[in-house]
Amino acid sequence: MKNMIIKAVVLGYATCLMIACNEKKEEPSVKEVQALPPIDKEQIKQDIQAKEDAFAATYNSGTLKEIGYYADDATSFFQNREPLVGKQAILAFLQSDLNENTNKITFKTMEIFPSADGSMVVEIGAFTVVDSLNTTVNKGNYMTLFEKRGDKYVAVRDMSTSDGTIR
Repeated sequence: MKNMIIKAVVLGYATCLMIACNEKKEEPSVKEVQALPPIDKEQIKQDIQAKEDAFAATYNSGTLKEIGYYADDATSFFQNREPLVGKQAILAFLQSDLNENTNKITFKTMEIFPSADGSMVVEIGAFTVVDSLNTTVNKGNYMTLFEKRGDKYVAVRDMSTSDGTIR
C-alpha cells in the first residue's frame, strides 16, 4: 500500500512537472495587434477603382498592353470556360475577345474587404458591357482578390458571373 502511495505521488509530481515545463505558445497581445498601422479603407477602395478604370480604358481602346492589373501567377475564372492560369493566358483570352467585338466594358467597385494589414483585398464589383450603340449586352458581378506586391495591388484571382442579360 505504501508503495502505491509513493508511486501515485511520484506520478503526480512528474505530471505536474511536465505541465509546468511545457512552453506556452504566445498569442499576440492586444498591444501588438493595435500596433498595426491603421489602413485607410476609402483610399484602398479608390486605388482599386482606379485599377479597374485603367483596365477598362485599356480593354476599350482595343489594344491590350501591360497595365499591371494581373500578377504573373494570376488565375481568372471567366464564364463558361476552364480557368485561365497565368497572366499571359488571361491576356491572350482577352485579346481574342477584343478581336471578335467592339464592345465596351465598365467596372464599379461596390465593396472591399482588406486584410488587417492591407496586404490583401477582396473586391466585390459590378460590370456592364455595351455595344457600339451603347445598348447593354451583358452585365453582372465579379470578385477579385488583390495582393499588394511592392507598393501596388495586383489581381491574383478573379471570377465573374453574368446576371443573364447577355444578348
